[in-house]
Amino acid sequence: MAAPGPELTVSGLQRRLAEFAAARDWQQYHTPKNLVAALTVEAGELLEIFQWLTPEQAADVMSDERAAHRVRDEVADVLAYLFQLCTVLEVDPLRALAEKIERNESRFPVP
Repeated sequence: MAAPGPELTVSGLQRRLAEFAAARDWQQYHTPKNLVAALTVEAGELLEIFQWLTPEQAADVMSDERAAHRVRDEVADVLAYLFQLCTVLEVDPLRALAEKIERNESRFPVP
């Protein structure tokens, strides 16, 4: 496993994900539709952790190491598929988010 370091950038992680898929000849399956489907499944798995928790239990989920590990794994899976989708569609995820925040600030001004 590679040590964390300069690869901890969005573009570095996208590159690692692309290399991982290419080494296994998985790019053929990484169509936008398939990546969105996988992203949805992983988001559902993240939701499953919280599904029957009370608001108090949900707020405290990271204090249970087993649950915290599951949350981190599912967050990673969601990000991985989102980053792969952005690579395939040539979307800069940070720019897309910044632009969306700007639009939301205009649409929902502080009262």
